[in-house]
Amino acid sequence: MAQTPSPAAGPAAVDPAAPVLLFDSGVGGLSVLGAVRALLPDAPVIYAADNAGLPYGEKTEAEIAARVAGLLGRMTERLRPRLVCIACNTASTIALAMVRDVLEVPIVGTVPAIKPAAAQTRSGVIGLLGTAATIRQGYVDRLEAEFAGGKTLLRFAAPELVSAAEARLRGEPVDPAVFARAAAGLRDQPGGDRIDTVVLACTHFPLIAEDLAAAFGPTVDFVDGSAGIARRIAHLLQGQTFARREPDLALFTGDEPGLAALQPALDRYGLTRRALF
Repeated sequence: MAQTPSPAAGPAAVDPAAPVLLFDSGVGGLSVLGAVRALLPDAPVIYAADNAGLPYGEKTEAEIAARVAGLLGRMTERLRPRLVCIACNTASTIALAMVRDVLEVPIVGTVPAIKPAAAQTRSGVIGLLGTAATIRQGYVDRLEAEFAGGKTLLRFAAPELVSAAEARLRGEPVDPAVFARAAAGLRDQPGGDRIDTVVLACTHFPLIAEDLAAAFGPTVDFVDGSAGIARRIAHLLQGQTFARREPDLALFTGDEPGLAALQPALDRYGLTRRALF
C-alpha cells in the first residue's frame, strides 16, 4: 500500500524550496511540465530525464520496474522533493504501484486518457497511440473496460513518435512519413476510418500534436492526460508555500552530444540549468 504522510509532513512542514520532481524516460514529460507551470508557476521544479535508459517502450516490464524504482529511490534521497510525478505512461502503468510502496513521498502517475476520450467521442471509435509496452498492459484493458464500455478502442504502438519528439525538440528535421505511418496504423484497422478521437498515451506525443493533426486530418481530436495530472498535483500541494531559490533544473542520466541542442527547448519550459545525475 502507498505510504500515508504523517501529520508532521503536512504543508507547514514542507521546505518552501523543496522541488516538484517530474520524471520521464526523455523529454516527453515536458508536456506535463507545461501544464503544471500553468497552475503552479511558482513551484520549484526539477525535471529528470532517464535518457540513458531511453526508450522504455522496448524494454521488459521487469527491466522498467527495476530501473524506475531504483532511480527514483536515489533521486528522492538526494533531491528531497515534496512530490514526485512519473510523467511517463509506460513507467506509470508498470512501476507506479512499486514506487508508491517504497517511497515516503506523494507520487502522481500518468495513465492513458481513455476516460475523457470515451466521453468526448461522437463516433464511438477511439484510437490510442502509445509505446509497445504501454498498449499491451492489463492496466489499459481495465481502463477500457471501466470507461469505454460500448465503444471501440483501437491501439497502435508507435515508437517512432518518441524519437520524432526527441528530434523535434533538438531542432532536427523529422520525416513526415513517421506521422503518416502512425495515422495509418490506426486508420487501417477494422473501423479505423470512423476514429474521431485519439488518445496520446505517451507524454512525448503532445509535443508533436501539430504533426499528428496534419497526418490524421481535421476530423480527429486528440486527448492527453497532462491537464488532469497538473490538477492532481495542484490539489495535493494545496496550501503549501513555494520559494524558488535558484533556477529550475533539468537532470539527465546520460551524457550525449544532443543535450546542448535541447537547451533552447528546456529554456522555454523554465529549465535554465542542466546537469547529469
